[in-house]
Amino acid sequence: MKKYGLIGFPLTHSFSKSYFAEKFRREGIVDCQYELYELPEIQALPAVLVNEPELVGLNVTIPYKQQVIPYLDRLDPACKEIGAVNCIKITPLELIGFNTDYFGFKTSLSNWLGTERPGALILGTGGASRAVAQALKDLNISFLRISRSPNPDSGTTRSYEDLTASPQLLQEYPLIINTTPLGTYPNTADLPPIPLAGLGPEQWYYDLVYNPEETSLMREAARRGAKTKNGMEMLHLQAEAAWEIWNEVD
Repeated sequence: MKKYGLIGFPLTHSFSKSYFAEKFRREGIVDCQYELYELPEIQALPAVLVNEPELVGLNVTIPYKQQVIPYLDRLDPACKEIGAVNCIKITPLELIGFNTDYFGFKTSLSNWLGTERPGALILGTGGASRAVAQALKDLNISFLRISRSPNPDSGTTRSYEDLTASPQLLQEYPLIINTTPLGTYPNTADLPPIPLAGLGPEQWYYDLVYNPEETSLMREAARRGAKTKNGMEMLHLQAEAAWEIWNEVD
């Protein structure tokens, strides 16, 4: 029996187990299972690997996409450039980090935008934001990073207060991408503090959250005429990319 799984904390929001269970059923895969490993701290990872010798692949979610890197033997070159990991291939000899968020987001965004290339605001500075930033670079989309505590050294140049004080930024960068967990189940009322009055038909709002399917901010943006999209397609694309990585023959 081959085992796969997801590490993160908390995991109440995750659809990964049900996604892979359905995949195994649909494709007649009978020798695999997918489990959730909710780790209160990343230091618990080595124990999981020891106690679960059948593990051959892990997905990584919030808050460990960067914290997990010191536990890996090497990174895929593209993943190294991004600086965040959401997929681990486990072999008898080593743990290898990959980033399938990049592929999932880039493909999903391209499908949605078509030939449009609006400037983007990236909300958040976690591991997912790094994959998003790299995808935007490769799609030739200009962007600003937004955080509660801007740090130019990390590429985060504006704060949420700046958005409120300078609403024209929403016009200059009409593609808004939420990479934070705000709005995720069970805290569905939470939303990033952007000026809602600045949202309108010219905005595109992409929320990486997929549970619930429509976040509070997605709903507010749609009510004002903005185009909206959640992270479900990205989830499916990155999951299938991880499956290929786990099962490719070296």
